[in-house]
Amino acid sequence: MPAHATILHADLDAFYASVEQRDDPRLRGRPVLVGTWVVLAASYEARAYGVRAGMGGARARRLCPQAIVVAPRMSAYEEASRAVFRLFDETTPMVEALSVDEAFLDVRGLGRIAGSPREIAVRLRREVRKRIGLPITVGVARTKHLAKVASGEAKPDGLLVIPPDRELEFLHPLPVERLWGVGPATAAKLRAHGIATVGDVACLPERALSEIVGSAAGRHLHALAHNRDPRRVQVGRRRRSIGAQRALGRMPRSWEALDAVVVALVDRLARRLRAARRACRTVLLRLRFDDFSRATRSHTLAEATARTRTILALARGLLTAAMPVIERRGVTLVGLTLTNLEDAAAVQLALPFERYGALDATLDVVRDRFGSGAITRAALLGRDDGPSVPLLPD
Repeated sequence: MPAHATILHADLDAFYASVEQRDDPRLRGRPVLVGTWVVLAASYEARAYGVRAGMGGARARRLCPQAIVVAPRMSAYEEASRAVFRLFDETTPMVEALSVDEAFLDVRGLGRIAGSPREIAVRLRREVRKRIGLPITVGVARTKHLAKVASGEAKPDGLLVIPPDRELEFLHPLPVERLWGVGPATAAKLRAHGIATVGDVACLPERALSEIVGSAAGRHLHALAHNRDPRRVQVGRRRRSIGAQRALGRMPRSWEALDAVVVALVDRLARRLRAARRACRTVLLRLRFDDFSRATRSHTLAEATARTRTILALARGLLTAAMPVIERRGVTLVGLTLTNLEDAAAVQLALPFERYGALDATLDVVRDRFGSGAITRAALLGRDDGPSVPLLPD
């Protein structure tokens, strides 16, 4: 573990909304919601009214009636993300992507040529604003966990450096939700036992903590509360899964309409899988219902595949099995995740050899050259349920 604060956590602020405000001067300084049925991103002006990403669009508009709702432009966000990551790569060769809008950067050994970690962070923020036109927050610390916490505390558009001799002084007064991995359910368990701050967690013996949240989570949280995080920034880390989801709103959907959503998700994900020269063994269907509860269904193959036909057959089977629950409870979001990924070159071809892979490759070439809408399935003609949103890598 480094003895100095040399790990940066760089996180673009309200990424989708910031891109919209950058590209349309009329939106600057005003509350902006990206997404109609479900809020994909909310500007900080909208967040001041309690609006958050993932919230239903109707509820968000009740909280902030003056909000301006814009349709997502995924291609613009992808272009901005690529530009920001080029700047990350110019800053240091040690970059670990967490999502399209955040990454860890390790700047050890750059002092003589680039300055101190603080100076590097100041320069990075200035260049992102100057060259890409977006605000970005940077946290600097000795560990990945603390750097991420620091960036969260510095938002929006800020910089916070945590010196090694003040780590626990900074960390312990924070609410327990700041610990990486503590969501609403875990936080509720901890608060039910009077554990409200990170310092409260640190004061508990690991065994006592494990009795509340389980042994694995107990070890994890106990270590983070003492800022023990030996993980290094991993360059070129391969994803263990890829996914996408589509918000549907609250109107009832037939099997045919949901099938069209699944087809579109599979086409997109299978293409991404092949572009990365990967194959998957598990297909996981994610559903969110009218009452905001969630459910998942999955199927694991004996051998990994990147064939659209095979993945689609599995996804359709999972959707069909879930239809009785969907019809009772209503579905507002469908997501699909391909996981248990393997390198495609290592996948053993099964007998009999088929030529479906040739069709997939041909369609990929056409879409790469002429755009994703150049060729589509008949089942998708005339349908537009909104954009599919990439899920964060695991």
